[in-house]
Amino acid sequence: MRALNRLLCVGLCAAAVLGGCSKDKSEKPAVLVPLTNRIDIKTVWHTKLGGEKPILRLGLGVAVDDQRAFAASYKGSVAAFEVASGKELWQRSLRAPLSAGPAAGDGLVVIGSSKGDVIALAEQDGAPRWRVRINAEILSAPAIGDGLVIVRGVDGKLHGLSAKDGGENWVIDQQVPRLSLRGSSRPIVVGDLAICGFDNGRVVAVSVGNGSSAWEAAVGQSHGSTELQRLIDIDASVVADGDDLFAVAYQGRVARLSRDSGQIGWARDLSSYRGLAVDANAVYVSTAEGDLVRLDRRTGIEQWRQKSLERRQLSAPVVYRGRIVVGDLAGVVHWFDAATGDPIARVSIGKQRVSTPPVVAGDLLMVFGDNGELNALRAPALETK
Repeated sequence: MRALNRLLCVGLCAAAVLGGCSKDKSEKPAVLVPLTNRIDIKTVWHTKLGGEKPILRLGLGVAVDDQRAFAASYKGSVAAFEVASGKELWQRSLRAPLSAGPAAGDGLVVIGSSKGDVIALAEQDGAPRWRVRINAEILSAPAIGDGLVIVRGVDGKLHGLSAKDGGENWVIDQQVPRLSLRGSSRPIVVGDLAICGFDNGRVVAVSVGNGSSAWEAAVGQSHGSTELQRLIDIDASVVADGDDLFAVAYQGRVARLSRDSGQIGWARDLSSYRGLAVDANAVYVSTAEGDLVRLDRRTGIEQWRQKSLERRQLSAPVVYRGRIVVGDLAGVVHWFDAATGDPIARVSIGKQRVSTPPVVAGDLLMVFGDNGELNALRAPALETK
């Protein structure tokens, strides 16, 4: 039997894997302290694809390509919008329970379903291109590049599908632990490599051309006497920046790796299932406990830790106009000073969980809520001295 998938309730607690969560007050989300915004945040436009908020965590978010934003609803709607104005360009209704994506690029919009369907539409007008099934639930957006669509299933398989017709060029398989978190790492394409994290705590790089192994690196390291204590999933996407890769595991480590060899430059104990962001000087991590942490990019040394959002189930952070932004379980989007970690501003986009990281689109920040609402926000750029 495949690993049980974790439910996300108030806080990420061990009992959630078994379908419940402690009612201890210590497990409740931190109450937000009143804050006077130091910058002006404007909602430029917003729209909703419809559908009620799903109970289980899904991998639906927003993708941006060529001045267009794409989003999907778990009830089957996929739509394209003009980034600047929010004008709807097209919408298609698919007969599938959508659970991951979209991804956009090379003229395609690609979405995954909970039944294992991989569906490709034309970016221009949403016309169907192809549809194949990989026979495993898909909980992370595909990657598109070098003539392939790379798709990760919850069964531990990574598929290289032809962008032309969906034909399977190759598939690799990683062992899936009996118990794992609900979620999966989004693959990325970097040069001639497809790179992805897996539930066994390993980051794997394979050749885009034929799926042959280039290298593997252990980021998660299993500890403890129980299966819960030994969870080491990499559910967050690996982040590539220049010659460096950055990855983080639940109950494991955050690490900087060489893109070419997978060699670990540094690793620090830190637990996250949401993910991280990087800039020229630092790595920013949303931890499993709800802390926001900045590490020195070169050494991995912790530089600050913001604990005001504990247990608020943060999204992965994003670097937007010189500041750090995260969403939370209540639909609040938070801005922090990148240098100090001080809170700068916050805005509510409605009572909806923000599971996937916001996406930067020029001077706009796209925030997609779990109930299918897409918000385009704008904040001023950081003034440099």
